[in-house]
Amino acid sequence: MVSVIVVPAGKAPSVARQLPYTVELPGKQVEDTTIGDVKVALARRFPKFYPARQKIALKGNKNALQDEVKLIDAGVTDGGEVSVKDLGHQISWKTVFLVEYGGPLVIHPLLYHFPKVFWGGPVYHSTLQRFVYALVMIHFMKRELETLFVHRFSHDTMPLMNIFKNSAHYHLLSGLALAFSVYSPNFGATSPYIRGTVRDDPTFIWACTAVWIFAEVSNLITHINLRHLRPEGTRKRAIPFGYGFSLVSFPNYFFESISWFTIAVMTGSFTAWIFLVVSTGQMYIWAAKKHRAYKKEFGNAYPKRRKAMFPFIA
Repeated sequence: MVSVIVVPAGKAPSVARQLPYTVELPGKQVEDTTIGDVKVALARRFPKFYPARQKIALKGNKNALQDEVKLIDAGVTDGGEVSVKDLGHQISWKTVFLVEYGGPLVIHPLLYHFPKVFWGGPVYHSTLQRFVYALVMIHFMKRELETLFVHRFSHDTMPLMNIFKNSAHYHLLSGLALAFSVYSPNFGATSPYIRGTVRDDPTFIWACTAVWIFAEVSNLITHINLRHLRPEGTRKRAIPFGYGFSLVSFPNYFFESISWFTIAVMTGSFTAWIFLVVSTGQMYIWAAKKHRAYKKEFGNAYPKRRKAMFPFIA
């Protein structure tokens, strides 16, 4: 049997006020006991302190120990101590993604199909508006399906309150703001901004749509390639190769930025350009951080000329 003393990292959390507590794992040895085993045993004693809420670390160290790490590899002996911190109520990443992408799927149809509510009268939709509406809806439906059937997440959960911050980006910018701008009478069939301009030209609209389709399909291919890197039920990491990865570490972000760039070019909407800048900037921050993590983890084995997100640039 293995026993581990679990002490609170600071004040004992409300869901486990009786900490410190000695976790006992009958039939286990230090060599085959993981941090995940300790979390499960602790949750049996404090049911509201479920494993996703727990951040286990070595005593005096703030770095979290992953669930799959064995006690012996972490330097914890039989009867040794670890600390635990309460991360608060958690929500699954899959749920967060579904809520994020679901917002625009509700907002865009409302503004597109009920113009009297928002502009006080009918809007005779231009070809541009019909195309943009279709492209935006397809994009977010694709993202929902990828969340359900393609993505494999490196972390199971995130703090519950983060869902509001994460969703605001999509619900407000690519949802309400973009829809309110592009489906307004200013972009309607009778608007001087549209009539007789390049935005009323089928060749221009179809050319932009072709670029958008290329970017969306390419984005899907890279997501599928990333899925194959991580076997189901694991957090295994490997160097990605294949379509797009010869130039950048995160071609999925690059291709998505091309999709939104196309929407901005098609419409010329100030809101669309703002969303492009904000979303691309955020994706680059993610890409740069993960790129550095790849290089640190894989060292000389990682392709040296590969950039984070933009080919040959950064």
